[in-house]
Amino acid sequence: MRTPSFLLCLALLSGAASGPVTAAPHDNDAAQLLGWITRSGDARGVPFMVIDKGRAEILVYDRTGRFMGNSPALIGSAPGDHEVLGVGDRELSDIKPSERTTPAGRFVSIVGPSLGLGRVLWIHIPGAVALHPVITTHPEEERVERLRSPTPDDNRITYGCINISPTYYQEVVQPLFEPAGGLVYILPEERDLASTFPGYRAD
Repeated sequence: MRTPSFLLCLALLSGAASGPVTAAPHDNDAAQLLGWITRSGDARGVPFMVIDKGRAEILVYDRTGRFMGNSPALIGSAPGDHEVLGVGDRELSDIKPSERTTPAGRFVSIVGPSLGLGRVLWIHIPGAVALHPVITTHPEEERVERLRSPTPDDNRITYGCINISPTYYQEVVQPLFEPAGGLVYILPEERDLASTFPGYRAD
């Protein structure tokens, strides 16, 4: 996972070139962010997604900015936009409830191997934050049922990773991001957009 070629891919993604976003999201912050991505060309010609924690939803776009659909998601059980340094080196049982956040920001992301979950979309390697198919090893957590529920109120359950349906991961996310990676924008829930995304300018 930390081979030179893997890290080289991450470096190359930071300088890749972008097309227009062609579908609007549901809420204002996501719409404002996508407007900025369109005007600035910030996605730089690579696939990207916006993760809306408030709606517990991901919106996916291809390298031309074409909308590829949305999907419900499970997110970190603790509210907050900060990352917890070193959390990826600890046992899950040692991670405090207050540390189980899904950090906000702009992340260069790439599909790579994981321990026990196959190939996942690594969003933030130091924080061990990845997007992958929903985990079903603890039935009492009812993760599949939470994904299917009509509201986002019960979608906070993970240690910080993002869980989505296996079908959407395999048919949409993995094919787009597997070849060379892309960008993931995670909307804040406590900070504002300008302090979360360097260079952001509102309409």
